[in-house]
Amino acid sequence: MARARRRRPKTKTARTKTRKTKRPKTKRPQTQSRKPQTQRRKTRSRKTKTRTAQTRKPRTSLKRPVRITLPRPARAETLLLTLAKDLTGAPLDGALRQLADAFTHSAELPREVYVAWIRSRREKTASLALSWAREQVRLSLEETIARSPKRPRLELTPDTLAWLLLAACEAMAHEPPSAVADRVRTVLELSGHAAPGG
Repeated sequence: MARARRRRPKTKTARTKTRKTKRPKTKRPQTQSRKPQTQRRKTRSRKTKTRTAQTRKPRTSLKRPVRITLPRPARAETLLLTLAKDLTGAPLDGALRQLADAFTHSAELPREVYVAWIRSRREKTASLALSWAREQVRLSLEETIARSPKRPRLELTPDTLAWLLLAACEAMAHEPPSAVADRVRTVLELSGHAAPGG
């Protein structure tokens, strides 16, 4: 008896044909827009790494020097400091006469002090500078009183007497010229350097 031929299963041939006919899957080409995104991500991650590293490291940056501009001293401040310098070392009677002459109506100092006080009402630095210059005049007068051998008529400390005599001399700028000599004699009487009514 003749053997029957084995038939190959048609399914296999169909599968092989379908496999052959199927196109191989191709990878989608990456578009140009995706490449820079990956690059950007990389750069961003690098920046964050460098920033964190910089924040951790102590900064050794040199500080720039700050320029301080001082205002120009007023004319009244200069005159007051010059007067304080002239009063040091002088006898008390001569210092008081010099102080009274500096604050007479015709002198330059009262006018300049008045203008400086008006201008420095809104400027704290200028006001403090002017007050400091006036305080130097009072301190010079206090040292002169403390060195004087004659004692004043009033039982006052040198600092209080210096404040009182300076205020009296400053008030001479508001006195008429005919009354200045009488006011100077009163100041000398308070300091103990003139006879009363002399």
